[in-house]
Amino acid sequence: MPVPTDPNRVIVFDTTLRDGEQSPGCSMNLGEKLEMARALADLGVDVIEAGFPIASPGDFESVQAIARQIRGPVIAGLARCNPADIDRAADAVKDAERPRIHVFLATSAIHREFKLRMTAEEVAKRAVEGVKRARDRCADVEFSPEDAARTELDFLAEVVERVVEAGATTLNIPDTVGYAVPTHYAAIIRHLKQKVRGIDKCVLSVHCHNDLGLAVANSLAALQEGARQVECTINGIGERAGNTALEEVVMALRTRHDFYGLTTGINTKHLYPVSRKLALVTGTQVQRNKAIVGQNAFAHEAGIHQDGMLKERSTYEIMRPEDVGISRTELVLGKHSGRHALKQRVTDLGFHLTDEQLNRVFEEFKNLADKKKEIYDADIEALAENQLQTGTGNLWTLVGFTSTAGTGSQTSAAVALRHLDGTVRRDAAIGNGPIDALIKAIDRITGLAVKAVDYRVRSVSQDMDALGEASIEIEHAGKRSRARAVSQDVVEASALAYLEVVNRVAMRQVRDRLKPTDHVPTEVVPSS
Repeated sequence: MPVPTDPNRVIVFDTTLRDGEQSPGCSMNLGEKLEMARALADLGVDVIEAGFPIASPGDFESVQAIARQIRGPVIAGLARCNPADIDRAADAVKDAERPRIHVFLATSAIHREFKLRMTAEEVAKRAVEGVKRARDRCADVEFSPEDAARTELDFLAEVVERVVEAGATTLNIPDTVGYAVPTHYAAIIRHLKQKVRGIDKCVLSVHCHNDLGLAVANSLAALQEGARQVECTINGIGERAGNTALEEVVMALRTRHDFYGLTTGINTKHLYPVSRKLALVTGTQVQRNKAIVGQNAFAHEAGIHQDGMLKERSTYEIMRPEDVGISRTELVLGKHSGRHALKQRVTDLGFHLTDEQLNRVFEEFKNLADKKKEIYDADIEALAENQLQTGTGNLWTLVGFTSTAGTGSQTSAAVALRHLDGTVRRDAAIGNGPIDALIKAIDRITGLAVKAVDYRVRSVSQDMDALGEASIEIEHAGKRSRARAVSQDVVEASALAYLEVVNRVAMRQVRDRLKPTDHVPTEVVPSS
């Protein structure tokens, strides 16, 4: 991406699908990544870092699919400074409308000594070689000196200058471990701008982690010093304490344009829907008091605040909820609502459904409408997300189940599953509660014994007849899979969610038998 012609325009680089996905419990499958990528494109991000192609065959596949299907943003693939990584990233993004290779190499003394076991000169040489190789495959190359915030300033300037000469078009200065504070981080950016020849030909980027809760503050301080790309994630997800939260830095620039004088290309009315979508996809709920997109962000309980709000909104609100996509009037759908109204609401909530998927959502919507008086946005989101994540061509589908439970009695469950070959198989089991019994019965039928590592149930909306969402994460053969399902019966939702992850394991076993295993690097993947 060339240097923006508008010096006050900030490039928004979203790494939700790469650095954000590295957050424990936030992994996504191919379908979920594509849906999130579409939402990010609708949001107006300038760059989508789609993944780390050499990390696994699945990561390569998802980066390649996003590069082929998503138009508008630059699509970036991450690579270490070695030929195999760079070539793999180049192959993954080559079909993008606007491809980028993002190469990185640690530069701090502690990383050079203990992780890389390389001298400073060896690091600088490797960085130059990596950028040159990437430029041979792609015109748009970003370089990151990992752990830049703890790197000696003179050496950091030397490496940055040499990669600029080698052809880097974007220079990213990561605070990889969240060590910096605003004045310190601003001083690093200022030093580089003063000392590095040719830096004005590149976009200067910042990538901050939130270990001290300063990621957004550090990013804003760097933007004040002339950085013009900010790397961030939806809801601030990421390794450890997370990354710079996209919605926070964008709304800080918008709300305090009088102070920063900077703009972005983000359609802020998509912020809340995209935040909700990510929470649904990952099963990681946003804390109630989260800035911008939290449930309490625009709630007022104190009497003095309420009185002020009634007299003049701006007394206690510095942003309008409508500006981030939170509607004051929620559209309530019911059993008399038609397909068109549902389709419009699904679209407004940020979902991209095929006609077939929409038909299935409409059928589930009508069934739900017959059972409860009012259907809220949260219900529609749950139905749409459930449709997106449910696999097609599964080996097993749920035909029906029964369960018995009660005080002083033994809990049991009987399950009927239909195999892909059309046969229906039945079995029963006893357990410590209806969910445990159901899972054991499913295991008996499928012959797969997986370990459940996390299980959660929550109400989707606020009423007593609300949909229940079950989320389950399992481990099998060293790999983890997670799925969700919704139903007014939480036992049924639990069975559907468990069956979805069992199907993923079963399908993975089938794929593994049919094709050779691609190369997977053994080196631990660090965060940039």
